[in-house]
Amino acid sequence: MSRASDSRTTRYLLVTNETLLCDHRERIWLLSSEEAAAWRVDSTPDYLGVWQGVALYSLPQPLEPSVAGGQWLSLRSQLGVLDETLFTLAGRALQIERWRREHRFCGGCGRETQPFDNGAARFCARCELRFYPRLSPCMITLITRDDHCLLARHARSRKAFHTALAGFVEVGETVEDTVHREIQEEVGLKVEAPRYFGSQPWPFPGQLMLGFHAEYRSGDIEVDGDEILTADWWRYDQLPPVPPPQTLAGQLIAHFVATQHNKASQ
Repeated sequence: MSRASDSRTTRYLLVTNETLLCDHRERIWLLSSEEAAAWRVDSTPDYLGVWQGVALYSLPQPLEPSVAGGQWLSLRSQLGVLDETLFTLAGRALQIERWRREHRFCGGCGRETQPFDNGAARFCARCELRFYPRLSPCMITLITRDDHCLLARHARSRKAFHTALAGFVEVGETVEDTVHREIQEEVGLKVEAPRYFGSQPWPFPGQLMLGFHAEYRSGDIEVDGDEILTADWWRYDQLPPVPPPQTLAGQLIAHFVATQHNKASQ
């Protein structure tokens, strides 16, 4: 996971316990090579990718040390603040840190694992097992009904957003199966013609979100009262607060709104 790069165009993110080092403005603190040299690193820095011509690496920290002018914040605090590229790279840093922490020991024999394949995997010499970072696929679907879409309030949401329905893919399911099952379970509706829209890494803690549009077929809204608190139909030009455009949910909704505006202008 490491790459060589010019220190003049290199910056580092400090991560620990699923938090990022941010400055007093609650923005991610990107350290220069000189600033990063003062921090403890238990392993080779992880190459994350390129942002605005700068190579980004993550530096995992064993604790949450106090930093003058800095604070440790969750990635959720950066929703709507960071651009999509930096948000994705920061999420990658947190997922790698979490994977390393959770796979220090072999799940088969309990022996400590070692870095393997240039840090891309962890390896147990006794069991000869390799542990790579894993992703959990899940779907998120915006249901549409003419010029209305269905938006819901999720029980676990920390913000007052109304958003699309989502759920994890279960063993033996296709993603399309998940679309139908989750919608039926959460709001009691049946849909048809799920259409793939796009995907997004969603590091809370390690999902790959697959987005769909689907058309209403039948049924009355009956929320499960567990995962979904409320759900209702909303006209495209009278929407409640929705997720920001950096999220796949926000992009699904924005695409629906733009489509309806185009139809109305014809």
